[in-house]
Amino acid sequence: MIKVLLFDLDGTLTESGEGIIRSVQYALDKFGIVENDMEKLRRFVGPPLVDSFMKHYGFTHEDALKAVDIYRERFGKVGIFENALYPGADQMLAKLKEAGYMLAVASSKPEHYVQQILEYFKIAEFFDEVVGATMDEKRTSKTEVLEEVLRRLELHEQKEEILMVGDTELDIRGAKDHGIECVAVTYGYGDLEKMKAEKPLKIVDSVSELEAFLVSIAHRQQ
Repeated sequence: MIKVLLFDLDGTLTESGEGIIRSVQYALDKFGIVENDMEKLRRFVGPPLVDSFMKHYGFTHEDALKAVDIYRERFGKVGIFENALYPGADQMLAKLKEAGYMLAVASSKPEHYVQQILEYFKIAEFFDEVVGATMDEKRTSKTEVLEEVLRRLELHEQKEEILMVGDTELDIRGAKDHGIECVAVTYGYGDLEKMKAEKPLKIVDSVSELEAFLVSIAHRQQ
């Protein structure tokens, strides 16, 4: 029986690409790198930033940490609000609460920013717990974030009652690391083929389809 839904944030509940991409450009510029290829920059939406700077631009770990600090100079003031709630996401959350689910956020974005965004879009009230990365980079991966979710909600022994919802293969993989099934959404920032390769429980193409699937589970369980 599914009782708990864990939602990724970027690409799942909010369309956050613009603010992240512009803030990455800002950081790269400080290192003398001018990047205007939006497809390359889209790869920064979702995964931990340190990993992305190292993987996509060959930064050392030390320089990647510096780049993240510079990124946050802009993101914390401007980029965080270059963002939009996916149409229907707030109504979906309300219906899922009405259906009896416990809801939580599990994001690789720093928890401080996650909380700000939820409050900004007036959807914080729907969530029983909000877990994100730490600003000191000690908790960044989805696997680490989910470990903290399980700890706070005391659900280590009830993993069969949990369902993750996310838009990248990292969400699916992180959930599977804990024995949790995942629903993948295609409207976010992930690669469909990479998500398919991780064999999620279900793939949906819109917020309305996601809502219908999750509500149907609740109805079948009644």
